[in-house]
This record gives sequence, C-alpha cells and structure tokens, in this order.
Amino acid sequence: MTPAMLNLSKKHQQERDRVINRRPSKEHAEEAVRTLLAYSGDDSEREGLKDTPSRVIRSFDEFYSGYLKDPVEILERTFEETNGYDEMVLLKNIMFVSHCEHHMAPIIGKAHVAYLPRGRVVGISKLARVVEVYARRLQIQEKMTAQIANAINGVLEPGGVAVIIEAEHHCMTTRGVNKPGVSMTTSKMLGAFRDDPRTRSEFLANVGMS
Repeated sequence: MTPAMLNLSKKHQQERDRVINRRPSKEHAEEAVRTLLAYSGDDSEREGLKDTPSRVIRSFDEFYSGYLKDPVEILERTFEETNGYDEMVLLKNIMFVSHCEHHMAPIIGKAHVAYLPRGRVVGISKLARVVEVYARRLQIQEKMTAQIANAINGVLEPGGVAVIIEAEHHCMTTRGVNKPGVSMTTSKMLGAFRDDPRTRSEFLANVGMS
C-alpha cells in the first residue's frame, strides 16, 4: 500500500470510528421513529405501525451502510497482468439509490466511471462498489461525484479519472417545487480527462453525452 493509500485509508478508518462512537442505541433510534410517527399525526401503537420503528431502523442500516465501509479496502486489490493495456476502462450505467442530506429524500440515478490504468487494473465490480459506498450515505450529488473520483484517483493513481452522475432528486420531484422528471447531471474529471480534450471527448461519446 502506497503512502497516499495509507493516508486515505487512515482517514476513512477515523471517520468510521467516529460513526461508531456517536451512534445511539437501536432502542433510542426506534423511539425517535415513534416520535416522528406521532409528529406526522398518526398513532405509532396501532397495528399497522407497531413494527414500523424496527423496520425503519433496519432500512437505515441498509440505506446508510456506506459510513462503515472503506473504499481503499475495496480498490487496493489490483491486477498487473494487463499486457501493457493503458486505454480507457469504462463502467457505464451503475444504478444507485442515495438520500439527500437536506431532506433525507431518495436520490435515484446512475453513474458512469472511467479511468486510464497505469500498469494495473482493478476488478470492474470494485468500481460499482465504490459508487455504492458513497451512495449509501447522506449526500449531495456534487460531493458524491467528487468523492468517487478522488477515491479511485488516490488508490489506483491512474492517468486520469472521469465520473458522471445523472440522478433524480425526490426532494424536488415529490415535494417543494414538485417537478417530476427533472434530473441533475454532475461530473468530475481528473488527469487526462481534464487536460486532454480528445480523452474527454472519447469518454463523453462512450456515455452518450458528446
């Protein structure tokens, strides 16, 4: 593991420790859900809602599981038997579900992730897993896009990284301005994808955005 990878892994370990240390008990969390149910105007003790607090907490364990996962651990196993392959590696249409940090409403979309290997490649499922790590947290799309790109760049040290995310935010499609069908696109380009117009154009053409 390179010094850069060690620093990145240490940072994520510290974040994970903070999450664990400040986490309330399951019982406290379920009581908070009961309070919210009462605030909504319903009765948390009626038959249909009696088990809702425990169900909500189990769903939280799934929705926000990314806080306990380290992207460095996912990306650090690489393969060097590439016969000198140094062209673009692109994984398109990685579907994800996240939640916005402002309203805790769903963000549903897809990510396109590419990098230019330098002597080693990573299993393609690992790219999808890195997307999941950051999606399974409270997010804003701009930050999530940068986090994915920076993690891949920091661990693989490639010739370049490109990430594009297209997503629908339910905080504006189902509430507030109520504009269904509106999607948001963000991108983060590093290395050759930022500096070389031909590489950038190839990536955009491959994801249908040229």
